[in-house]
Amino acid sequence: MTTTAQYLKQSILCVLLILFVFSINAQEQKENVNKPETELHPEIFWDVKAYRPEAELLKVKAIDKDGNMHDVKAIQYSEDTSLLDVKLIMNGQRLPIKLVDMKGEAFHPLKGIDKDGNLIDIKAITEEGEILDVKGVSRSGNIVHIRAIADYGLFYNIISISPEGRVNNVKGLKMLSTKIEGVINGVPIFAHVKSMQQD
Repeated sequence: MTTTAQYLKQSILCVLLILFVFSINAQEQKENVNKPETELHPEIFWDVKAYRPEAELLKVKAIDKDGNMHDVKAIQYSEDTSLLDVKLIMNGQRLPIKLVDMKGEAFHPLKGIDKDGNLIDIKAITEEGEILDVKGVSRSGNIVHIRAIADYGLFYNIISISPEGRVNNVKGLKMLSTKIEGVINGVPIFAHVKSMQQD
């Protein structure tokens, strides 16, 4: 009789222990449902520059109608750096940068676009303060090559550089076969602008 009672006590103890473990696991799983599966990656801002192998890096800035200069950045949102947004940072806002379609222009100017549809010049600036146009100058398939244009037809590539020194090319990207990709705040867009891993 005592053996049966001891066995019964042990069985009840085992069942209670199993129930206790299951309740702890269920509680942990319930708590984990409210947690994101992965933590959000902090945003990383890459500097946008103009580059020639035999010359210095040039700043690339947005210049508003009052002559004020604003940052142009490629923004990394995750571990993937193959395709980054390129934005104009002005007065705490991130404004789109696009290659725009302008009548009478041989090349497509690179412009920021504010919420009212005003165009903001994107320029490269030399150490001496010379201001160079930045435009889409040629096309290979759906890629538009963007260059800063100096005197005598010298071109500077446009690149983005991460804080760790990684380098992407800044290119125009055509997603449609039509000349105009779309309209942003009343401005016809020729191509989107992205920072892309180098080939």
